[in-house]
Amino acid sequence: MEYSIFDIIGPVMIGPSSSHTAGAAKIGYIAREIFGKEVSEVRFYLHGSFAKTYLGHGTDKALLSGVMGFLPDDERLRNAYEIAEKKGIKYKFNSKDLGDVHPNTVRINMFSKDGHEMMVMGSSIGGGKVSIIKINDFDVDFNGEYTTLITKHLDRPGVMAAITSILAKDRVNIAFMKLYRDAKGDYARLILESDEEIEMCVLEDIKKIDYVDDVTKIDKLKL
Repeated sequence: MEYSIFDIIGPVMIGPSSSHTAGAAKIGYIAREIFGKEVSEVRFYLHGSFAKTYLGHGTDKALLSGVMGFLPDDERLRNAYEIAEKKGIKYKFNSKDLGDVHPNTVRINMFSKDGHEMMVMGSSIGGGKVSIIKINDFDVDFNGEYTTLITKHLDRPGVMAAITSILAKDRVNIAFMKLYRDAKGDYARLILESDEEIEMCVLEDIKKIDYVDDVTKIDKLKL
């Protein structure tokens, strides 16, 4: 097995723990990017070791910082509570058994002032690396290490071909692509990870495809 220098020395971060602090901040940050709105209220449901040690390891501040758009190396992480209160963000931390998942897992329920809400679940799997495992009712699997495109669309013939055709025209190379659906013809989510940046004009073209309801882009985390 090959290792990079980052696997050995760990991520750039505000400590103390790569799993409980850096990973938690990444999960919160990615959840906010998926939500795509300013968070006015957030509830964190902490599982396993996250629930047992979140205060001592700063997991609470890291998660709250991520939801406010701060990355793991942001100095503001230490003052997450004060910043959230100034912004008028309501927050609450709860311990909860989330089932057969990694011990460092959190469910994040986010709410916006205009009435939108979303649930994102993610796990911190070690060394600052994370895995997003659920968006609302959809099981997913991606890590934020690539530029990631997430669509919500009806499962209809030609939708996937239309999306990949638009990406090909913009010379976007697809690294990984997974489709998640509950049943044929129902709503589905495409998780597409690319080697290149994806321009906003590409997203606008994808939004125009029939049966596509929503498109979200998450830029590669630069940590």
